[in-house]
Amino acid sequence: MSLAIIFIYLALVLTLGVLSHKLFRNTGEDYFVASRTINGFILLMSLFGTNMTAFSILGASGEAYHRGIGVFALMASSSALVVPCVFLFIGTRLWKLGKHFGYMTQVQYFRERWEAGGLGLLIFIVLVLLLIPYLLIGVMGGGGTLATITDGRIPQWLGGLLICAVVLSYVTYGGMRGTAWVNTFQTLVFMALGGVTFFVIVNRMGGLANAISKVDTGLLMHAEHIKPLELLTYTCLPLSAGMFPHIFMHCLTAKDVGTFRYAVLLYPLCIAIVWIPSVLLGVLGNVDIPGLKGAEANTVLIQLIDVHAPGILAGFLGAGVFAAIMSSLDSQSLSLGSMFTHDIVRFYRKKHGRQQMSEKQQVRLGRLFVIGILCITYLISLIATPSIFRLAIWAFTGFSGLFPIVVAALFWRRSTKHGVYAAVISVILLWLYFFLRSWQTPGYTLGGSGIMPVAILIAGSSVTLIVVSLFTKPPTPQTLEKFFTDSDVAE
Repeated sequence: MSLAIIFIYLALVLTLGVLSHKLFRNTGEDYFVASRTINGFILLMSLFGTNMTAFSILGASGEAYHRGIGVFALMASSSALVVPCVFLFIGTRLWKLGKHFGYMTQVQYFRERWEAGGLGLLIFIVLVLLLIPYLLIGVMGGGGTLATITDGRIPQWLGGLLICAVVLSYVTYGGMRGTAWVNTFQTLVFMALGGVTFFVIVNRMGGLANAISKVDTGLLMHAEHIKPLELLTYTCLPLSAGMFPHIFMHCLTAKDVGTFRYAVLLYPLCIAIVWIPSVLLGVLGNVDIPGLKGAEANTVLIQLIDVHAPGILAGFLGAGVFAAIMSSLDSQSLSLGSMFTHDIVRFYRKKHGRQQMSEKQQVRLGRLFVIGILCITYLISLIATPSIFRLAIWAFTGFSGLFPIVVAALFWRRSTKHGVYAAVISVILLWLYFFLRSWQTPGYTLGGSGIMPVAILIAGSSVTLIVVSLFTKPPTPQTLEKFFTDSDVAE
């Protein structure tokens, strides 16, 4: 019965995506940014939903299982403060630029801002490589969820394939409008069912006070497992929202700049609704499901559902987990299709004097790239077995290291393409160094001090960008006037 409910849910998602196609205007702008007509509530749900993947549901509970309640302080509390500020100071400005100059990707903006076509190619490659691990989180989380709920009758490889197939269907058919509609529906579903999951399981465990009394007290005190410097430097990770391609793309869909007020004001509340139950259930999982090792803890929430809410309710709660997973996977894959279409194919066709593609050709090409990237992600998921939480942290680390670039683009006239080249290269080298050095070390920090590698990447890219920019030629006066003098953009 639980499996039937999940399939019914997936059918509803597909139906909603198909219905959105009735409003499709058959243009590239409509397919990739919904003709910039998304209202405030849908923008909030889209931005929040696409940022809350299996990392927030399965990864957070799995990490809390090992490290305790302090996991909430690591990511949730800092995200509740940092991400709305990114929307306010970065997202609104990017929306104005996108509206004014017709941008659909961040690479388009960076290319023109620093007069560098090659820089756009470098940033495109780095963003794609960083986003694939993030896509893996969704595919692996979906496959693992279905395998656990069905006691292995549906293996993980088949569950991951099902997730990819459903997402692929409504993304390629409905584009950004379908993605935004489905994101809104799925965000509401996983927020509501997440709360239901928490109250049902806690009630079956004899109430919150009774359940917590059985937990090792070390898991209820963050000092036992989390160093102060680690807690501080984790606040750098939410800055990744400023460089996520899918977040940038959703920002461009807003109807007007006032649309962002819902995202700025209500995002912290949404964080609390999702993260508090996930972290607490991860900690409580030690009571009923002890002894999970490493990445096995990623399934603790699903195992709790199976123990305390079997049958029909398990199906509904499983659907909530699927909602969280797919609400990110769709936007991420669509953003990659958009970047490939505009930043690679259209740009280089124009550069070499070839005839530009029609609107239909742009949409078709975007769809084909989405299909290709999801196929690659699925194949990688068949052999990858890392912790969802750690995989997400490394993806966030790379994107956060690139954050000084978007800040320089928007606020520092003197920044140069050479400075940005150097900053991107510094992020690549530092990321590879720390990744290869510490991937097999859970909870790695610099010299055991608690300092996360993300802080070094941000500091390194910032210093590199500033120093190299000061010693190299700035953009032309025409470019600076275009981006900093025009009253419609600069204000």
